[in-house]
Amino acid sequence: MVAYQEFVSLSQSQVSEDRGSAAHLSAHAYLNHIGPADEHAALYAALIGFLDDPSVKVRAALAYGLLHSNEAPRPIMLALLHDSAIIARAVIQYSPVLIDADLIGLIKTLDLSMLVAVSQRSKMSPRLAAAIIARGQGAVTQRLLRRHDIALGEALLTQLATDLADEAEMRGALLARRDLPAAARLLLVQKVTQALRGARIVKGALTSDRLERVLRDSGDTALTAIGEREAVQAKGGYVSELIVTDRVNTRVLLHAVVTGHVMFFADCLAELAQAPRSKVFTLLENGSRPALNALFVRCGLAEGVRNLLARLVLHARSSDLADDAGARHYVVTALTEELIAEHDGVIPEELEEAFAYLSEQNILLARKAARGVMAAFAMDTSSAMPALPGERTVPRLALPAA
Repeated sequence: MVAYQEFVSLSQSQVSEDRGSAAHLSAHAYLNHIGPADEHAALYAALIGFLDDPSVKVRAALAYGLLHSNEAPRPIMLALLHDSAIIARAVIQYSPVLIDADLIGLIKTLDLSMLVAVSQRSKMSPRLAAAIIARGQGAVTQRLLRRHDIALGEALLTQLATDLADEAEMRGALLARRDLPAAARLLLVQKVTQALRGARIVKGALTSDRLERVLRDSGDTALTAIGEREAVQAKGGYVSELIVTDRVNTRVLLHAVVTGHVMFFADCLAELAQAPRSKVFTLLENGSRPALNALFVRCGLAEGVRNLLARLVLHARSSDLADDAGARHYVVTALTEELIAEHDGVIPEELEEAFAYLSEQNILLARKAARGVMAAFAMDTSSAMPALPGERTVPRLALPAA
């Protein structure tokens, strides 16, 4: 324990290190004080006195002693906030006694290093984060986007997705956020698709026709997967916006069922038919074919599309389309063959889009199913394969020793 006279000697020393030690001791003594109020007041007065010390080392020692405490005096921390840059950065980053009202007024005038310091605070309100992002500093904005503990709000995230969709790193940071609104996520996925279409390494790996098929299929999967997540969380608006912008067509409805995104499919039907979601679910799970056809009539679908979707729903009831590529391949193959047989190979114009989709999926799913079968076969086979039919084993010649 430091005696009072020793403390006075340190605080009045000509050496800045000694005065810094006294400032640090005073800070700890103030924070840990248990005793009369007048002693506490005297310690507070001592802290105020160190604010006027000409040495930055002394003021830094004072700040370090109070930096992480919730009991630090606000007037002193506010004074240190306007001290030299090295002290102000530490205070603005670590001091828990500072509130939004203390910081938001400063955000507009802070330099980049101070903005970075603010963005690293352990706790930050959405309001403060929005004020920092409004400065338009890309590196700081990206840092905040990668902090998933900060709720930025749907409006701000949507605005950022619209403004920063062409920047790859920003797209990645936004897409990694689970609170990104569905419409904004779909917008960013479309930007990623455009970027992949223009990338030389991608264009060089696939022919143009196959690249378009792959990107279109991936885009449809992203659209339905986002919709499935929204449906699971019972969020409205996504499907309505898709329908208003004419993004829900026969291909999307087929893809939703084929990929196992049945809740999104049900939401689309409920929105198109203006029917309760629960009723649509009941019809899809247990409804007869005439009942399904009546639902599709309310959705405004053409007769050929209605019959195709009814068949698909009936197939989906007995198949695991979400995880089983083999089941998907079987269903798509069955639908394709039924269409060809029903129309004697002349597909009506209203079903051309659906037939083209089924043909594309037949190839993709055949490859996926084959890869799954070969992988399972390789794991299950423990002994060597027998010789092929007609294969003759030729005895090896024994050469004499040299």
